[in-house]
Amino acid sequence: MNQAYWRQRWQEHRIGFHRPDVHPRLPVFWDRLQVAQESTVFVPLCGKSLDLLWLVEQGYRVRGVELSPIAVQEFFQEHNLHPQVDSVGAFQRWQAGPIEIFCGDFFDLTGTELQGIAAVYDRAALIALPPELRRAYAVKLQDMLPHRPPILLITLDYPQETRQGPPFAVAETEVCALYQPYWAVEHLSSIDLREAGSTDFHRFEELVFVLRRDDGS
Repeated sequence: MNQAYWRQRWQEHRIGFHRPDVHPRLPVFWDRLQVAQESTVFVPLCGKSLDLLWLVEQGYRVRGVELSPIAVQEFFQEHNLHPQVDSVGAFQRWQAGPIEIFCGDFFDLTGTELQGIAAVYDRAALIALPPELRRAYAVKLQDMLPHRPPILLITLDYPQETRQGPPFAVAETEVCALYQPYWAVEHLSSIDLREAGSTDFHRFEELVFVLRRDDGS
């Protein structure tokens, strides 16, 4: 899953991973993080997600990172927002009011771009990465966020051999292996995503986690 793959997906508008609505688990579980309003939430690999707007409506500032300039441009255009655009390090930064998106590679981020982050919302980043990059992604978060803000993490779990990712299967055991001991992992919910009456007998679940600073780390 290199950069060219994702850029091509956006260029060809093959973005089935983009939801036309707010993710249903976000309003249900967000309060479990107990994040103060007006603080900043980091959304990695944010695309043009409507979740950004929902967070703003709850009184937060949001800071996303997204590889595709098409996704970033469409986000601001579709919501009639008029961003200021400048350069910050390796990134082109788009900002309109409380919404700020760094256009570039997540792995080029530094702690400087993530200063002041009070929470992380990841519903599309970890599951977009193959196994070798998931480890690098978790380590990068650990390095950039030494204060260990809480994370609302949503993954999928299914027999990987039955489907071709992305999105990839990331089970609870892998979440624990990736994030502990830096964060304590709490599994909040498992939702069966198979449609009623489906003949697909394979397990296909959505998992919701809250990760909190582990005081022993």
